[in-house]
Amino acid sequence: MTLDIPAGAQGVSGVSGIVASDEFDRQPGDPALPLAWQWNHNPEPRDWSLTKRPGYLSLTTSRIVASLLEARNTLTQRTFGPRSSATTSIDVSGMKDGDWAGLTALQKHYGFVGVRMSDGAKSLVMVSADADKPEEIASVPLTGKTVHLKVDCDFESAPELARFSYSLDGKSWTPIGRPSRMAYTIPHFMGYRYGLFYYSTKTAGGRVDFDYYRIEPGGGSR
Repeated sequence: MTLDIPAGAQGVSGVSGIVASDEFDRQPGDPALPLAWQWNHNPEPRDWSLTKRPGYLSLTTSRIVASLLEARNTLTQRTFGPRSSATTSIDVSGMKDGDWAGLTALQKHYGFVGVRMSDGAKSLVMVSADADKPEEIASVPLTGKTVHLKVDCDFESAPELARFSYSLDGKSWTPIGRPSRMAYTIPHFMGYRYGLFYYSTKTAGGRVDFDYYRIEPGGGSR
């Protein structure tokens, strides 16, 4: 098999179809999810939808899990180098206590920026699993129902790092937490993946809506 990618191609234009931005706005006859997307586990079909709220990817929960790695419906795409970034916007108004939602750089030693719901209050958080167990590195109160999230990946020089930020307007970005060192382990993918996730640790049945997923070359600068 061959793949038509021009020699020396850089960024998104050189990997068309392997990675792709997505506004989740489907027209009749469109595939539900282009082949650039892959689930982290065999998905639970009732827990995701592109039609519950047209123009959005809606994720719901139907089971209780302990951490991101156990979440069934995490939708992922490849990261790419030498530097790249992924952004998304989430409506978190339907979250329940014990819920987590966000954008991750996914491997066994993952990191993510997202929203945690606890005791009726939402917080923007950065979580790192650099040391095997997830640790909440930073937390900022969130009063609104929507937030924009961003992950920058830098593969250009060691150590390879993922950086995390958030925005309330989609224009001005605020770093959160610390850079996450990307380490490659045999039990998981060969590389890191960007992932949109939602999981429940206490009560199933909540819902979040992802408005878009956008990738760009560059970013991740030191």
